[in-house]
Amino acid sequence: MARELRPFHVAVPVQDLAASRHFYGELLGCPEGRSAVDWVDIDLYGHQFVCHLSGKDTAARVHNRVDGKTVPVPHCGVVLILEEWELLAARLQQAELEFLLEPQRRFVGQTGEQATLFIADPSGNVLEFKAMADATRLFARD
Repeated sequence: MARELRPFHVAVPVQDLAASRHFYGELLGCPEGRSAVDWVDIDLYGHQFVCHLSGKDTAARVHNRVDGKTVPVPHCGVVLILEEWELLAARLQQAELEFLLEPQRRFVGQTGEQATLFIADPSGNVLEFKAMADATRLFARD
């Protein structure tokens, strides 16, 4: 059964709202929505991504091996179309942002072939941006 794609909601802790606004708004190009003194809504490619001010360290994480690479967990992100992904990867490279995993293709020649990159926001929240080689196979099994 095909479902209408609905916006996803994610809320993350951040240590500095001004730095978060710059990272998501200026660097990633995501518009700001509603906000208050201690939180801000970000339109992350049509999804509601909320940065909540927190005095706690947010950078603690573990790593898993995926396709021979070390992937930080937890993380969240967006599946883009390839052209959007290429533009974002180029913008981040031009800004000389430090990648947790450089822009690359993985699972080449397999069902889950994708372009992917991993970055962290100023508070250490990890984001993955990917684009499937065949978008219709996002949930396909081998």
